[in-house]
Amino acid sequence: MAAARALTALLSLAVLAAGCQGAGAESFTRLPVPKPPAVQGSKPVLWVSLAAHLGGQPLALEGASAPLQLVDARGEQFSARRVQLRWVAQALAEPIEIRRSVLGPFASFEAAEQAALAWRALGVPAEVAHPRDWEVWAPADAPAPQGTAPRQLQQRLTQQRVLQLNAASGWRSLQGPVQIQAPGGLRFNGGVFAGPFRLQADAYGSWTLVEQVPLERYLQGVVPHEIGAGSPAAALAAQAVLARTWALRNRHRFEVDGYHLCSDTQCQVYSDPRQAGSAVRQAVSRTAGQVLAQNGEPIHAVYHASNGGVSADEDEAWPLPELGYLEPFLDLDGASVQGLTLPLDAQEVAALLARRSGVVGATHPLFRWRRQLDQVSLRKGLGARAASLGSPLKPVVMERGPSGRVLRLAIEGPGGRVVLERDAIRRTYRQLPSTLFVLAASGAGSWSVVGGGFGHGSGLSQAGAIELAARGWSVEQILNRYYPGARLVPIQTLPEEVHRGAL
Repeated sequence: MAAARALTALLSLAVLAAGCQGAGAESFTRLPVPKPPAVQGSKPVLWVSLAAHLGGQPLALEGASAPLQLVDARGEQFSARRVQLRWVAQALAEPIEIRRSVLGPFASFEAAEQAALAWRALGVPAEVAHPRDWEVWAPADAPAPQGTAPRQLQQRLTQQRVLQLNAASGWRSLQGPVQIQAPGGLRFNGGVFAGPFRLQADAYGSWTLVEQVPLERYLQGVVPHEIGAGSPAAALAAQAVLARTWALRNRHRFEVDGYHLCSDTQCQVYSDPRQAGSAVRQAVSRTAGQVLAQNGEPIHAVYHASNGGVSADEDEAWPLPELGYLEPFLDLDGASVQGLTLPLDAQEVAALLARRSGVVGATHPLFRWRRQLDQVSLRKGLGARAASLGSPLKPVVMERGPSGRVLRLAIEGPGGRVVLERDAIRRTYRQLPSTLFVLAASGAGSWSVVGGGFGHGSGLSQAGAIELAARGWSVEQILNRYYPGARLVPIQTLPEEVHRGAL
């Protein structure tokens, strides 16, 4: 059985193998990891990472009210209420050569995926990975997409991390993946999770703790953390639909590492589902199995905290193709404000930011905000990239999108400039809650940033949904406002190849 599993893992990587390099060494684009199972059927199950990049520090796992039951890939079984695990370095029988072309880092999965699609259009098998930041990996020396310059990476691996368990007889080596059952739940990260679970190797030589969680239970652990458990019922229901749709649409996000989704802000924040209150549970059950779809596919169901009064086009946040259900619009209460028409220029953005009345979602704490950028913060955000620019530095808005958000921000100095685009702006300067802002000099080498909203601004504004739900809007009305043209449908009505995982 172990040999069959190893063969399956290697076959899963066959399209990315780069041939043999060096005496006795096999060469791969990455370490072989089997793909996660298809997310399928009317009651799909997700593989969600509770902790990734494990292997540096020991790991303790504890059963909440009953012993944990572990079975490794050889069939060896262990049972204990508290399990002590560690990783030790072990020499490989034969070294492994890792050779690949790399694009990145990218500020988001969406940006990385578009780069991967451009590579695949050339017939090159490319994958999105997340060793630290988002990257795209392809076979070494593959022809590059136009306008890109991949770097070449080469590693010779002579050791691997081996998982060990502290048993009564001493430390015992386990062969992954390790299956974990928790009859009374697994106590982890301040919560209790039902499982079942897996400890498995990833594409980087480290390990991941994965929960195999039914989609509807997963939503109970997502909805309260994404919109707040005290939100009105229709807003909670809208969030449940979107979280379900987003999960199905993005189930390939961590395929390179053998699971579907993470549990942090790179995906949707997922925590202990048992802590969900009755209102959240009702929102999930009320919308059970319902997703937003267009043309037979789950939509790109993005959402954010506050749009600041104007919804963004998808291309203002990520380099995505046109999505008709993510259109920019002024999120106003009733008639449009005189003097504001899309696309918004800098003066119109300033005029919008001066308003609170008549704008939906104005009660959010970051609906309007002010920040300062000075020489220290400008340089700190750029990191090593600032060294060649000299001093002083100056931020310059180069381009705005239809909603008035900044698409391209240049940081200029005597030695040149660095241009930040779309989501890279907020990733670089995390003190900026959104890219809906105007700049004004506020002293020598200092700039005042006046802005609105929190997040990328595309799709549902959670602050807007909360306000509209409090007024009596239905979940359907809220979703139609922020995703015009998308339809609310049961998962079962999607084409078989879609809900089997073949987007």
